[in-house]
Amino acid sequence: MKKKLFSTGVSMAVVMSLLLSGCGSDNSGSGNTPAADPGKSNQETSKNASDISGKITFLTNRTDMIGKEYDEYLKRFNEKYPNIEVELEPSQTDYNQQAKVRMASQELPDVMFIPTIPNSDLPKYFAPLDDLGLNDQVTFKDFKSFDGKLYGISSGNSTSGIVYNKKAFADAGITEVPKTWDEFLAACEKLKQKGIVPLASNFKDKWPLNNWVYDLPRVIENNPNFPNDKLNTDTPFTMDNGYGKAMGLLRQLNEKGYLEKDINSTNWEQSKKDIAAGKFGMYFLGNWVINQVIGAGTTSDNVGFFPLPYDNSGKPSAALSPDFFYAVAKDSEHVDAAKTFVKWMIEESGYEDFAGFIPPLKNKESKLAQLKEFQSGGVKLQEGTVDDPVVTDISNKAQLDLPAVAQEFVLASDPQKVLDKWNAAWAKARKEVKH
Repeated sequence: MKKKLFSTGVSMAVVMSLLLSGCGSDNSGSGNTPAADPGKSNQETSKNASDISGKITFLTNRTDMIGKEYDEYLKRFNEKYPNIEVELEPSQTDYNQQAKVRMASQELPDVMFIPTIPNSDLPKYFAPLDDLGLNDQVTFKDFKSFDGKLYGISSGNSTSGIVYNKKAFADAGITEVPKTWDEFLAACEKLKQKGIVPLASNFKDKWPLNNWVYDLPRVIENNPNFPNDKLNTDTPFTMDNGYGKAMGLLRQLNEKGYLEKDINSTNWEQSKKDIAAGKFGMYFLGNWVINQVIGAGTTSDNVGFFPLPYDNSGKPSAALSPDFFYAVAKDSEHVDAAKTFVKWMIEESGYEDFAGFIPPLKNKESKLAQLKEFQSGGVKLQEGTVDDPVVTDISNKAQLDLPAVAQEFVLASDPQKVLDKWNAAWAKARKEVKH
């Protein structure tokens, strides 16, 4: 298969002698059974590890791991599969955009993450992964499946919650994590009075608002299919439904001065350092950010994680969502090798612990103390549903960008007018798409 690289790859010949902290140990599991092309004979699929060979490329969004953690992964992978060479290709721009460009040019890397495309397009670009023997073990199996075949496997799962600096809480006199919204506001006030910014929103960057508009509304509604219910109405955005309530909480925090002083000049990279240093008290983000905060200058035992208490019921719920999905290009010259690498990353690399994810395999437990703390309060994890492609089409036609809607809502003198504006855009697009 032709592969046009946007940048020079990183060979697996680079070896690190130190094992990763936070990475899982080598896990035999079922990884001893090599992956294979489903189109080949039984004799061909029973290859030993030493029989699988080929040079493959992996387009990754984690450019920060190249020359570091990935080198250790590839060292361990190569010990088991000595004849497979993996070249890492860093994504130089927005991953979703770059992946789509590669798909349009039919010059895909052997292994990549699936961008936002309809599931009906998956067979055009990717090889089925059903022969990996993981179908009964993986979470979110239906998210990247089509016509009964599995095309993508989650690299890890996230739940959204409050990541907090324990010392900042102690300095502010907060002795217990909040279990209700009123308790949460009281904790924010104590942090503010101590000179600590209660919550880093990274408002300007927009994407850090994702959890407020994608996860929280469906949890508030206690309806995992709530985002798809927009298909049945011309007015999906109201002050008293999941969208209005979730954005209303963010607006309330801003009005009370519990977010950054100037929310239009926030800085994502700096915010991680400020959370680590205790200048900011909290994030409302996915568990993936926990290790990034630790890496920004603090210790693991200083970082905690609890569910956002979005109401006063005292009964926590949180969304469970998948991260990027691994996929193998169907036209790869080395499908066997590519599938073998994907299976090894899922079962043996330990990437989910390094990235702060909940493992994508149902029978695998996280090693992160923060996730154990999060689940200790009996939180109910709500697994999401697959996006309805018609809802996606209507959203695209309406140019609906939910984090941008949240920005408008929070800053507007009359937030109802913001909802009216986007309801009108939705209704118009809905009529055009459905008819």
